[in-house]
Amino acid sequence: MAVALLTTYLAGYRMPLYERLAERHGVEVLCYGRGERYAPAWFRDLDRQLADAPFPARRLAGPREALELGRRYDAVIAPFAGGAILPAAYAGARRRERPFVLWASVWAQPRSATHLLALPVTNHIYRHADAIVAYGEHVRRFVAAIRGRDEDIFVAPQCVEAELFGREVAASEVEDFRRRHDLGTGPLAVYVGRLVSEKGVGILLEAWSSVTAAGATLVLIGDGPLASRARSVARVRLLGPLTREELPVAYASAELALLPSIPTPRFREPWGLVCNEAMHQGRPVIATDAVGAVAGGLVQDERSGLVIAPGNPAALCGAIDRLLGDPELRTRLGQGAREAVAPYTYDAMAAAFGDALATATLATATSPSPTGP
Repeated sequence: MAVALLTTYLAGYRMPLYERLAERHGVEVLCYGRGERYAPAWFRDLDRQLADAPFPARRLAGPREALELGRRYDAVIAPFAGGAILPAAYAGARRRERPFVLWASVWAQPRSATHLLALPVTNHIYRHADAIVAYGEHVRRFVAAIRGRDEDIFVAPQCVEAELFGREVAASEVEDFRRRHDLGTGPLAVYVGRLVSEKGVGILLEAWSSVTAAGATLVLIGDGPLASRARSVARVRLLGPLTREELPVAYASAELALLPSIPTPRFREPWGLVCNEAMHQGRPVIATDAVGAVAGGLVQDERSGLVIAPGNPAALCGAIDRLLGDPELRTRLGQGAREAVAPYTYDAMAAAFGDALATATLATATSPSPTGP
């Protein structure tokens, strides 16, 4: 069986999944390189990613080729992204009576004009895809409300490399990290990601100005338009992007991790894999309830982190001060974080895709295909 899986770029955290899907289900990954709004500039070298891929992968030319995927492949998996790519891939699979699986990440209806115009088409695909793979329980609930059923929606738990992010970090590595980045010896709170408003970075910088924990430093790892503002805030260190291999040491060096995302008309955090990364290191996460990892059940208030309302600097400041000032709470939540993230594995993720493909194949074989959108 030859299966086309469409995506934008080959993110490092997806590589183990794609390897498993290639081995088990004959998946070839087709990349169309869209999504520049959410992909940092240093990540967009698709040619290098494809050259280094240890599984079948190539460029997808565009919607016209997506419309013809049914000629070459026995099934198609496509995400809720890519402009005309998704409806073209769906229509092409339908035309050739190929199983179509939607990889769904959205858990609240985007309210931009573009999304509203496309709503009849996207809702048709939600309802008539042969099976759905969902980012988490929050996405499953959203899709089920549109679809009118949930027996053919499979949750693929979002995950990162446990062997990398959960590895034991030596004290000497932490000391070296702090020395190289001039972080001193005081407590650290770490944010990893794009420095953009929808990630709540502006709210975080405002909140940090009121944090009272003695000697605390906010460490920002990433880049984006709010970098210049971050440089003007006291007790903030901007490190820029780090390699994935460096991130476990960054988390181990910090007392807590932060993801204060806020909802916008175009964006609501689909998951937030930085939560998984930090939790593998036993670090509690402070996140808002606009984060998918919260809505999906990974980050739970008072169990594996602290959950606050989005866009509230005072609440964020209070949560930071509370964690920095209470070592016993940090230890308890950190242990809860390790336990909570343990089931989020690539094998579980690949199994959900396998179940979705089997369901979609059966559905295509036993019922007539609906017409395209």
